[in-house]
Amino acid sequence: MISRLPSWVEAGAFSLALMAGVVNAVGLLGFSHQAVSHLTGTSTLLGAGLTRLPAAELLHLLLVLLSFVAGAAFSGLFIGSSALQPGRRYGLALVLEALLLVLAMLALQAASLGGHYLASAACGLQNAMVTTYSGAIIRTTHVTGIFTDLGVMLGARLRGVPVDRRKAKLFLLLISGFILGGTIGALGFDQWQFNTLLLPAVMALGLAALYQVWVLRQH
Repeated sequence: MISRLPSWVEAGAFSLALMAGVVNAVGLLGFSHQAVSHLTGTSTLLGAGLTRLPAAELLHLLLVLLSFVAGAAFSGLFIGSSALQPGRRYGLALVLEALLLVLAMLALQAASLGGHYLASAACGLQNAMVTTYSGAIIRTTHVTGIFTDLGVMLGARLRGVPVDRRKAKLFLLLISGFILGGTIGALGFDQWQFNTLLLPAVMALGLAALYQVWVLRQH
């Protein structure tokens, strides 16, 4: 159960959601209004665009989708499990996410579409890395599912089912982190343009270091 998870899970989840919020805000403001932390809007654009967009634009949207999947696939390859356990390669995944974000920043500064794909891959990697926490479905790069889960919990409470307070707290922290990240990303983009992606990159490296410290303490 989620109650058995280490106490730092909430702080880590909040930080990851904030990082994704920053990346998505930069995407919306600087990638031709292209979201990269989730695929719902991109999938809709691709579907609608099949009847009206040039082939080059359709290919671009498809590559954004495939890049997210590629990032998630890398997570599945190197982590190998959805269970939160010491020794999993979360540190490696976070370092790779930081690298992808830095490369995305450099590509975008050079006006390369490759930056879109690299940022999308970073988000796919992050979202897959923490998809499941002890039976609680966690999404750190989008919040639609989290709002749905909160609604389900509220409905169950109205039927007299007790609320898992820690799970509810975790969901609220994820939503708050994503929204705050959007605010920070927008303010950062106004000041530093694509350099704003350095913030989530540095945060990813910091989380990787903290995770390794925790792993060492378990031995």
